[in-house]
Amino acid sequence: MTNDSDYFVVRTKALPTVLKKVVEVKSILESEKGISIADATEMAGISRSSFYKYKDDIFPFYDSTKGKTVTLVIQMHDKLGFLSKICSEISNYKANILTIHQSIPVNSIATLTVSIEVREDTSDINSMIHEIESWPNIQYVKILAQESTPGL
Repeated sequence: MTNDSDYFVVRTKALPTVLKKVVEVKSILESEKGISIADATEMAGISRSSFYKYKDDIFPFYDSTKGKTVTLVIQMHDKLGFLSKICSEISNYKANILTIHQSIPVNSIATLTVSIEVREDTSDINSMIHEIESWPNIQYVKILAQESTPGL
């Protein structure tokens, strides 16, 4: 099987430690102004060469979604008002809902597909996904697709 994609969405738990540490170094550099890369890499416990090798290749998901359309698939128990609760949560994060499709529930399980526009004022989409995923009656939330919004 060949895959020509340059990008993949991978959960943190599947990443090698070195890549997690690179993200940590980038976070340290952003939050602590004036700190050197040498000090930040030492704090994170990786070498400078490892940081330089991967620094342009990994970043938190929400950084890569600004100005994009993200399509989520949410599998949930069919409960009264739950679609409204999900839409409200998306709105709380200032993401714009573009499309919604909810399947007819089978064995009290419904599948919701929602495409959202992630704008500059949208909060951390990663946090939104984790929040929704933690609710009772939600089986899972998966990122189905991510694409650029025309004109951005």
